Amino acid sequence: MKKILLLAALLLTGMDAAFAQDNFPYNGVRDYRSKSYALINAKIFVDYQTSIDSATLLIKEGKVVNVGKSINPTKEYVVIDCGGKYIYPSFVDLNTNYGFSRLKMGKGSGNPSQVKPEIPGAYNANDAIKSYINVSEHFKTDKKQASVYRKSGFGTVLSLNNDGIARGTSTLVLLLDENENESILIEKTAAHYSFNKGTSTQAYPSSLMGSVALLRQTYLDAKWYAETKPYTDLSLQAWIENQNVPQFFDGGNKHGILRADKIGDEFGVQYVINSNGTEYQNIKEIKSTNATLITQVNFPKAYNLDDPYEAKAVSLKQMKHWELAPFNLKMLAENNIDFAVSSSGLKSKDDFLKNLREAVAVGLSKEDALKSLTYTPAKLVKAVQKIGSLKKGYLANFIITDKDIFEDKAIILENWVKGNKYEIKKEKSEVKEGTYELKVDTSTYQVEAKKSKFQIIINDSTKTSLSHKFDNNLITLNFDQPGTKAKVMLSGWKTEKGWQGNGQIAYKGWINWQLTFMNMPEEATPDTLKTEKDEPVETADSGDILYPFSAYGQKTVPTQQTLLIKNITVWTNESQGVVENFDVLVQDGKIKKIGKGISFKGAIEIDGSGKHLTPGIIDEHSHIALFSVNDVATNSGMVRMKDVVNPEDINIYRQLSGGVTASQLLHGSANPIGGQSAIIKLKWGESADKMLIKNADPFIKFALGENVKQSNWGSRHTTRYPQTRMGVEQVYLNAFSNALEYEKEWNDYNQLSSKEKAKTQAPRKDLVHETMLEIIRRKRFITCHSYVQSEINMLMKVAEKYDFNINTFTHILEGYKVADKMKAHGVGASTFSDWWAYKWEVRYAIPYNAALMHNEGLTVAINSDDAEMGRRLNQEAAKSVKYGDLTEEEALKMVTLNPAKLLHLDDRMGSIKEGKDADLVIWSDNPLSVYAKAEKTIIEGTVYYDISKDAQLRESIKTERARLIKKMKDSKSKGNATQDAKTEKSYNFHCDDLESGY
Repeated sequence: MKKILLLAALLLTGMDAAFAQDNFPYNGVRDYRSKSYALINAKIFVDYQTSIDSATLLIKEGKVVNVGKSINPTKEYVVIDCGGKYIYPSFVDLNTNYGFSRLKMGKGSGNPSQVKPEIPGAYNANDAIKSYINVSEHFKTDKKQASVYRKSGFGTVLSLNNDGIARGTSTLVLLLDENENESILIEKTAAHYSFNKGTSTQAYPSSLMGSVALLRQTYLDAKWYAETKPYTDLSLQAWIENQNVPQFFDGGNKHGILRADKIGDEFGVQYVINSNGTEYQNIKEIKSTNATLITQVNFPKAYNLDDPYEAKAVSLKQMKHWELAPFNLKMLAENNIDFAVSSSGLKSKDDFLKNLREAVAVGLSKEDALKSLTYTPAKLVKAVQKIGSLKKGYLANFIITDKDIFEDKAIILENWVKGNKYEIKKEKSEVKEGTYELKVDTSTYQVEAKKSKFQIIINDSTKTSLSHKFDNNLITLNFDQPGTKAKVMLSGWKTEKGWQGNGQIAYKGWINWQLTFMNMPEEATPDTLKTEKDEPVETADSGDILYPFSAYGQKTVPTQQTLLIKNITVWTNESQGVVENFDVLVQDGKIKKIGKGISFKGAIEIDGSGKHLTPGIIDEHSHIALFSVNDVATNSGMVRMKDVVNPEDINIYRQLSGGVTASQLLHGSANPIGGQSAIIKLKWGESADKMLIKNADPFIKFALGENVKQSNWGSRHTTRYPQTRMGVEQVYLNAFSNALEYEKEWNDYNQLSSKEKAKTQAPRKDLVHETMLEIIRRKRFITCHSYVQSEINMLMKVAEKYDFNINTFTHILEGYKVADKMKAHGVGASTFSDWWAYKWEVRYAIPYNAALMHNEGLTVAINSDDAEMGRRLNQEAAKSVKYGDLTEEEALKMVTLNPAKLLHLDDRMGSIKEGKDADLVIWSDNPLSVYAKAEKTIIEGTVYYDISKDAQLRESIKTERARLIKKMKDSKSKGNATQDAKTEKSYNFHCDDLESGY
């Protein structure tokens, strides 16, 4: 009885296993036969670094049972001879929206002044935080889309939501034509983030730096929410839960990789970062992040440059990227940067393998290529024990190809997903001309194949025909057996050296047969054989990578040197004034010595005879070298310009040619309280981080007037507070009062004992309040956009109410009216020389403004606020000699020493003094003359601009453009696809610009 029960239990267990996948009703008769296959005689890539020739792959019920040589499949396996073919683990794409359509997220008013969220429910205060979205809950199998991916070799993809700054979780799915239950492999696979707010119509964030600030604040809010749970926020709740899965960030490009990694470093997260294939342009900095990348092979097409005017519109950067993009993967591998390759970014998936093979042709190893498509993506989503390899127990996800997948014209014949076969392309069956040996049972015949015909050779003069037919890579042969005339009927399949199979002779018992290729016909030569060959791969050559990757970039970043400038007129900006025929020694980036008759062994000597040496020009108010300039929250004190520094802006180089060595990059004037500024040195070719002046005092942009109350923005901008100048004042009072209350809350909390803290809800850390407190506590300093005297007075009174000083009024075109009050307050001025009449509130501007404020005893600087004006600040300073009778030295100080004082950097720059930074300009003439040219601009002992080198760069740019234009035309003549010429968009930001150049 026990034996019977045991047998019944075993039978039931077997039935459970057999019927385990009956999740849904089936209209028809189920096929419960075991899906067991033995794929034999193939070159099998078990993983990216292990391949086995003439191997066997056993799969059963969607999984790998065994792989290797000398494996004898049992009778339950259907044997498939893959003679001469290749089997690879199928590919994994980690950047798709397969099976997921963007959700409708609220109505979306489209009002740029929309302050509150519109998504109904207990969600976050910002609609761009969509961490509650789980793609697995919305995923739907798409047979058509799955087929497209399978044709490119993919068997598994990560389906994600690409809407929002926090995007929720993705789901890892198999590309099956089955229902969603069978397709989803890992339900919540990874959490996703980006810098793009997507469909949110909320006003904030409206900029790249605003997106960074929102991410930083949400990390802080989530930590606080997890500890206190003060209310219900489903977005933060999901954010917290999502930290337990891999964290993916859509960085967008080479700059975004670095930006995303900094956020990760701040909050202890190592992101996997998506990019667009431009990493080679910034490889050293990207390597330092230690991030694994998901990159694209979206190589641009050559530009159609037959029209010379259209050719002129295409930048050198665009041309060089066309040439160098295929080298990106090779360079990543050479620098030991881990990466996965995605098909994202391609207009047609048909280009995926084509472009990947191009990357291999220019130097990417096949091993690294296969790794990036299989092992690495599987590892990144913690599925390395399921997919990416063909080891025992792994899913039977593999492709079968007719030859090496990375060779030109290789064809994917089949793509198996979880043991389900999907035919991609039927292999062409063809007869190879030559001599064969046919073995039928115990008989052997010599067979000749010529012009797609088989003939059995009986003797030198006698041959008999052998009819044949191909069907889907199978062959049938029929002939009369020589001697007996018995009918021979054979059926079989292709092998590496011919065909084999089973058959019958005269309808009797079954026999085995083989048709094996022996040799080519004697009269055939390689020239006469009509076999398809791959086109030879051209030797990969390319131009140099430039630093920065732009026109006027160089092959190497300039380096610091020891310089000895001899016999030059030195404008010291110190007590000795202007001295003639002096020498200046520069060593280790500092001004080492000033005097006459200086010599120093090993220094590079520069003859300064007839020339002038000044400190580098400092622009106190600039918007160059930024990806965006404004965010539109009423108080944007949490945003940071250092997050959006663009080291490739050509205005950096142009301003170096005008003697500018440092700039304060300010937020715009879209709101009363703008973002935190970035102070940089114009180190052309260096990264954004290396441009930032270390240990500089932090500043912030405030603004007054028409811009902040939006009276000049148009009729749609009538919602966001403030709308009046009185409202602007209240914004400041409210911000500072709230910050003090915030400080009190923290002080009270920090005074509690550990026991009391455990019972008390901690205050929420707020980046806006933190910034306002820095101002009140004189740890951050205000540069304020200003025009009208009434508002200037107002802001000084607000500052005095909270016991701090405004540092600088910038623009300050009515400063001459209140210069005495400004002096009493202790504020400096940074103004235009003679720029007015561009809006109503500047109607009282006068060209004597700078001189009048200077004469009152204020520290006065002349600024640009404009990329073009920024490279002529020496001439702008000279106008105060004309309009205000200032001395030339006083005028020069307005663009050198005085802005250094306003930025609290006068101990390091602004004058030529031993021990200060060697930020110097050699001029061809008096620096205030319209004829003066900056011949060399030096920053910390490094020559970043040289007028003679500039002439060489111009010629090299012409030569390089000509080479690339010829190369593109050659590409077109070979029949390769082209694209129309298009101008690369550039941005010259001003205070009131709202668009982004990211």
